[in-house]
Amino acid sequence: MTPAPRPLLPGATLGVLGGGQLGRMFVHAAQAMGYFTAVLDADPASPAGLVSHHHIQAGYEDAAGLAELARLSDAITTEFENVPAAALAALAAQRPVAPAASAVAVAQDRAQEKAHFVRCGVPCAPYAVIETAAQLAAVPADLLPGILKTARMGYDGKGQARVATAAELAAAWEAVDRVPCVLEKMLPLALECSVIVARGADGMVVHLPVQRNLHRDGILAVTEVYESNLPQTLAAQAVEAAVSIANGLQYVGVLCVEFFVLEDGRLVVNEIAPRPHNSGHYSQNACDVSQFELQVRTLAGLPLTQPRQHSAAVMLNLLGDLWFAHGAAARTPPWDQILALPGTHLHLYGKHDAKRGRKMGHLNITAPTAAAARATALQAAELLGLPAF
Repeated sequence: MTPAPRPLLPGATLGVLGGGQLGRMFVHAAQAMGYFTAVLDADPASPAGLVSHHHIQAGYEDAAGLAELARLSDAITTEFENVPAAALAALAAQRPVAPAASAVAVAQDRAQEKAHFVRCGVPCAPYAVIETAAQLAAVPADLLPGILKTARMGYDGKGQARVATAAELAAAWEAVDRVPCVLEKMLPLALECSVIVARGADGMVVHLPVQRNLHRDGILAVTEVYESNLPQTLAAQAVEAAVSIANGLQYVGVLCVEFFVLEDGRLVVNEIAPRPHNSGHYSQNACDVSQFELQVRTLAGLPLTQPRQHSAAVMLNLLGDLWFAHGAAARTPPWDQILALPGTHLHLYGKHDAKRGRKMGHLNITAPTAAAARATALQAAELLGLPAF
């Protein structure tokens, strides 16, 4: 490990590119530890901007805004993987930036991401890069049926299409205007899981417990984290793979690595997110160190200690659809009934308008046992009109 730089102690100002909910929770964690914060986001009502000491209302590529963020901040991070890597590189010329632009650039491009997995020796789904008509014509037949994904700007299931034949593949590529894509072979999935790792500038790596995830319509719906959520051997493989991926990037910051567990028990990596992740939200109430405190520690160069989970946990993602469960007019969900349940912790993001599909908050449920956490989570889901799981 390389010698650690001098840490930024509380009283310093930590900057963040992006003003969404992840930035908001980072700001809350930094402020709780005694740091000042600065947020760059063009939206005057951005969730993070509303609670930060400084809110720079500018776009990610606005030179004056970036200069102001650098002036105010002692170190800078990001809460959104599609922030231009060039903006991070420009900031890094003036201030410490974590994660680095080079690591974010890999996460922004599925072709680079897949190549990195291969270099790290971590199994992923068989795939082909499609950037030209010749590459389209050369796609092996055994990659079908598959999922065509745009190489850039895809998240929460966006920019994806299932294709069963060569004709469907060609049509799907035309539908996205022939932008660079990756075709992944469709594999028989048993479940999905993820690992949150935090890596310091000195190479120290810690991780949260492996998270078992359920997605609906491409968006994370439920995360369950307790000792028996996955076989121990599989969980250990996921942690080892996530650490290898982070080390291969010389990553500094919080990184989420998402995996598929196949029906035959094999583990394959799906994608990475160079930031805290929905599946790590449970750590706010179930662990002694949350993913957002880990983000503060990695950015400030503070020591990393292995987080300890003290309670079984279930996280329910709260989309704007819940506000429209009883008709076209928005109605506030029954939070009083939800909070009457033991071990419920409500986190809302300060977004003014509920919209279908919009992430409005999450509900963490903690309990002494996995059975108790699941039972309460199912009660909460029923009250909210969410499907059982």
